[in-house]
Parts: sequence; C-alpha cells; structure tokens
Amino acid sequence: MFFKGLVPKAAAFGLAVAVLSAMPGCKRAQDAEFVVGPKVKELDATLQEAVTAAVRGEFGTPSLPTTPLHADLELKEKETELRRLRHGRDLYVQQCEQCHGTSGDGNGPAAKYMYPRPRDYRAGIFKFTTTPYGAKPRRSDLLRTVDRGVSGTCMPSFRLLPKFDREAIVDYVLLLTHRGEVETRIALEAEFEEEVDSEVVPDLMDEVFTRWETAEEQEVHPLTVQPVEFSDEMVAAGKEAFLTKGCAKCHGEDGRGMTKDNLGKDAWGFATKAADLTSGHLHGGAEPIDIYRRIISGINGTPMPGFRTILQQEPESIWNLVAYVKHVAGQRRAGNVPVPGAFRKDTPESGTLDVAAVGDTAAAN
Repeated sequence: MFFKGLVPKAAAFGLAVAVLSAMPGCKRAQDAEFVVGPKVKELDATLQEAVTAAVRGEFGTPSLPTTPLHADLELKEKETELRRLRHGRDLYVQQCEQCHGTSGDGNGPAAKYMYPRPRDYRAGIFKFTTTPYGAKPRRSDLLRTVDRGVSGTCMPSFRLLPKFDREAIVDYVLLLTHRGEVETRIALEAEFEEEVDSEVVPDLMDEVFTRWETAEEQEVHPLTVQPVEFSDEMVAAGKEAFLTKGCAKCHGEDGRGMTKDNLGKDAWGFATKAADLTSGHLHGGAEPIDIYRRIISGINGTPMPGFRTILQQEPESIWNLVAYVKHVAGQRRAGNVPVPGAFRKDTPESGTLDVAAVGDTAAAN
C-alpha cells in the first residue's frame, strides 16, 4: 500500500521496515481479544455482552480459535483441522496482524502509516475476485492474493512460504471474515429483537456460509475467447472504447486517474480514487484475464462498476479495453509520458474525439 503523500516506492518500503521493526515483536499477548464490530458497538452493554458471548461460543478466541464449519467432523478429523487452523493463526500473527489487526479489522499497529489502508475482512468484502460484483470470493481468490500480493501496495507476496502455510493463512483469514459477518448478523438480530436468541444463531450462520459456498460455482468466464495476441488495431479500438464508454470519466483521458480529488468513500469508509493505469501497478493483477474481470465485474467495495451490461452486446470491446490497459500500464515507468486523450489536432480544447488520432497515437507509443 502506498504511504500517505505518495512517498516513492523505495522510501515507502524503508519506512514500512522501520515502522515494523520498531514494534515489540510479532507475538500476541496471551489475553488478546477480538475487537467488537461497529454494529455491536451500537447496542447497549447487556446486548453487547450477549452478542460477544454468542460469537465467542462459535469462533473461540484469538488464543483458542475454532469455527462452526468443523462442528460435524469426526473427532480425529476435527482435531487435525483445529491444529491447521491454529497453525494459520500463528502465521497470521507473524506475517499479517501488524497490518490487518488481531480481529482482521484492518487496524493493526502499522495500518495508520499506510495508504490505501489494509483490508478489513469483517464485512466479507474482497476487491479482487473471479466472481461477479457483490458475490463472495472463491477460496482460490484469497489464496491467489496471498501468493501474488497486491502490486502498488504494501501487501507483499507470500509465495516463498510453503503452500501448506499459505493455505493455513487463508483458513484463518476465512475464520476472521466469517466471524465478522456472523457477528454483524447476530447484532442486527439482537437490535431488532432486543435479545440474542440462541436458536436463531445457526440460521444466521447458515446464511453467511451459504453465500461463500455458492461463490465457488460463480466464477466469471470471458464472453469470448481471449485473442492470441493484442494487435495495434485492438489497442486503438480499446482507446476509443476507453474514451467513449465511460472509463475516462474517472480514470482520465490519459488513464492517470486524476480527474477528481476522490470518488467518495469505499465500503470501508475511506476516501478512494480511480487507479492510475499508467503506473504499471494494476492492483487486481496484470494478466489479461485479471483485467478482463475487473472490466466486466467491477471491483467490490469501490465505485468501480462492472461493464457487463454495457458491453455484453459488443464483447470484442472488452478485449480491446484489455489491450489498451495493458498498453498504457507502465508507460510512465518506461519514461513515456502518456498522451492526454485523443482530440482533434486542430482544436484540442474542443474535447471532440478524433478516432483517427487514436490510431495514430497507439501506433506511435
């Protein structure tokens, strides 16, 4: 994640190391507790205690985490899964808690130094998924983020960890996000009923877990086959689509995302800006299929919409946009100043699109 003030990458990395090095180790206090979520804080003290007790009964504590997903397992298998979960907890404390916090609330001791902020898992919202906008991610989506990191942020790749360890970290992140969602559901129910009904809790958990199970079958596939290669003609057509289908309204005609100070707040309550596509840092991944899914499905929790409805009748435009985004990504880092938009050469202030100029510009870059 970029630090505030857009500190250069090397300096930001040095600052991150200094901040983390100054912390008192990576071991959590034995009596650490999960922080209650915002909906629980809105309740009176009695209901807060009741909700906390109900959630603790299902998910345990940071020292002794558990999950309702293991409830129906045979004893031996349950013990194996609990050891795996607690191994994931230990790795999370070592590798993740400084940024994401004990509860997965994105408020670890280093978080205040970072922009964008570390992810708050508790709402079950993850930006970079292979599922439609609004759906839960697939488990493989979370594992991919752990494997690759998030380019242009302080979220590193953990691919050097053994696969078993990476899988265990994902298991624990899933516990934190499931726990956060269930806590919110119970709190909302308690607010309405003015009590916590233990008989209702299993139904609330089923609602949460069902959405995660369903997501495994909701992978977004391209409407058409990916081209073997992206030609100059596709780049030119992609730029025309970028300028005429609404992309430039937020990302700017040059793709640098500086059209507005911000685009409002994201799902976590923080001001957000359109990505600078020319920086070379495509947070959701730089593979063509990654870019395709960001275009067609949008980005969960942000103002970035999906363009499936707009482009499904012209699916070739989606791959053209992919070609254009890949083309402009990294232009500034390569020393090429992006040409701001494509206007009629004789009247650049008019804002009238010159389709021919688009092709000329694409060929020249």
